[in-house]
Amino acid sequence: MGKIDHSSAGALHAVQKNGPIGKILAYLIAGHHAGLPDWEHQPGVGGTLSGRLNSFENLQKALNGNPPQDILDVSLPTSRPCFKDNEAVHVWIRMLYSCLVDADFLDTESFMSPNKADLHANSSSLEKLKVAFDSFMEKKQTEALQSPVNHARTAILNDCNNKAELVPGLFSLTVPTGGGKTLSSMAFALNHAIRYGKKRIIIAIPYTSIIEQTADVYRKVFGTDAVLEHHSNFDSEKEDLKSRLATENWDAPIIVTTNIQLFESLFASKSSACRKLHNMVNSVIVLDEAQMLPTEYLQPIVSVLKVLTEFFKTSVVLCTATQPVLSGQIGSGQKVLKGFSEGSVRELMTNPDKLFEIFQRVTIQMVGSSDDRQEWQTIAEKLCDWEQALCIVNTRNNCRELHGLMPEGTVHLSALMCPEHRSEVIAGIKSKLRDNVPVHVISTQLLEAGVDIDFPVVFRAFTGLDSIAQAAGRCNREGKLEKGQVFVFNPPKPPPAGIMLKAEQAGQEMFRVYPELAASLMPEAFRQYFHLYFNRLNDFDKKQIMDLLAGPDARQFNIQFRTAALRFKLIDDAQQHGLVVRYQSGTTNNEKLIDQLRFGGPNRILMRKLQRFSVNVYDRDLQEMRKNGMIEEVNGIWVQTDKNLYDSVFGLDVKATPNLYW
Repeated sequence: MGKIDHSSAGALHAVQKNGPIGKILAYLIAGHHAGLPDWEHQPGVGGTLSGRLNSFENLQKALNGNPPQDILDVSLPTSRPCFKDNEAVHVWIRMLYSCLVDADFLDTESFMSPNKADLHANSSSLEKLKVAFDSFMEKKQTEALQSPVNHARTAILNDCNNKAELVPGLFSLTVPTGGGKTLSSMAFALNHAIRYGKKRIIIAIPYTSIIEQTADVYRKVFGTDAVLEHHSNFDSEKEDLKSRLATENWDAPIIVTTNIQLFESLFASKSSACRKLHNMVNSVIVLDEAQMLPTEYLQPIVSVLKVLTEFFKTSVVLCTATQPVLSGQIGSGQKVLKGFSEGSVRELMTNPDKLFEIFQRVTIQMVGSSDDRQEWQTIAEKLCDWEQALCIVNTRNNCRELHGLMPEGTVHLSALMCPEHRSEVIAGIKSKLRDNVPVHVISTQLLEAGVDIDFPVVFRAFTGLDSIAQAAGRCNREGKLEKGQVFVFNPPKPPPAGIMLKAEQAGQEMFRVYPELAASLMPEAFRQYFHLYFNRLNDFDKKQIMDLLAGPDARQFNIQFRTAALRFKLIDDAQQHGLVVRYQSGTTNNEKLIDQLRFGGPNRILMRKLQRFSVNVYDRDLQEMRKNGMIEEVNGIWVQTDKNLYDSVFGLDVKATPNLYW
């Protein structure tokens, strides 16, 4: 009889049995292993559901096998799901798909590895975690010094506790840098989740460098097992059973993850990426550093957040010191963002302006004017006037160039260093700051948001006002000085045309037109800045995701799942890959971890550990390293082989040449 395409046969039967609404089941059945398909053909994307629903011969062959009649007789309710608009339909289908594939993965994993129960996260209840949290915070407040800043932190915590009674939905948490939002946002999330019976708390963060610190804070409070840190860069080249079972389903009470993991999963088509989605239902999602949501994808992101809060019992908290403008109609001309409805986002702080006045711990000065470009040599000389100084620049190349002009011993920080390496370097910086030892640090922007570090002097290459404020948050963070000093300068060359250039131009306009407001770093400054910035943008849906997922035919379930997933990539400029480097940590032997990967294949516990030794690389760089024989593929994961590839100061050197004698 030949091989039967059972998934296509099942999809066709679902439509024949149930009519148009049967297409819901058809997507799930057809995409069970291969991923959610497109409805119609897109060049270069692959098969379509509409095409597979013509497989009448397949269906007849399958029926000739006499499948159980009770399965064939199952039908869907005749009523359609009631959604106010087209935006919710694709999310609803994804949620059903997530339930199906996660159940299948867990059953398969249980059958294949019945003794690996330790692969699953701890199931501590949120009520138990709240007891641990309250005890931790009581001890922390008892030990804190009496000061205006600590009194303000207590007021922030109290507001978060009190506002947890508000009915679920959209919230903003506008807290100045140093206000303790990591713990205060958790206080709101815990109390709110328990009050309304929510299942888990998901903290989404733009940078892995912030994730490492945030997850460490929560582990100190709740213990290791209750916190799942998930920012895997590993998208296995070989999509096999083992690699799929190694993916996370977020079945843990507290998840700390990246914006990339969160949002690319919400727009994914692969079964391994979608399996976590149903665990976002009835949860609290805290979007830390919400101003860093990528503007070119802002429309689909705002859309999916509205759908989650309206239809899937999810509460969302936009948490930042530099709150973006996301409500109402934003932008100008034809390129307008349809934001959250006016009044739907509720602020958790009673008086944000007063808080910002209390936490104003720096003065901001320009090096030259907002139009003058400064040479790197000039900036290097100015940095050397201070014994302890941090300089944050916009690109990795800028970081290397300025670092090369600084005295020996100057610290370098960039995302080309693996998380374990960065953590050890940051610990060394903190030690020198604490002991008043001279230290100069040149860093990319990975250090400016969320990293708990305190310099007396900070230099920041010109960029958007929100990033300048985040950099200022690394200056006089604990208020030990009357005022810390932040110097803003124009680097030698502007960024290339694009988002970074428009942010720089909007920041320069703020300092040129509203100099006092810009230097105040008050909430009104950011409202004004984001209006200027958003009005410069060309598009809030660059890849036309909404047309694919919520077009006029969405209510007929004609949705382009796979094409949308291919287009929704928050890290643009070609696909990135995770590369495991051979950095030798003082606490972990990653050679043993690589051996486990080589001889045992991937599993969730191992992949979490390997994240600490991974670096994201662009596809073009990876292919060059592969051609030079400097990396190898181990069970679908790329691993460093050549010693020259990783430097103890700069991290991964994508331009390194092979070491023929190693």
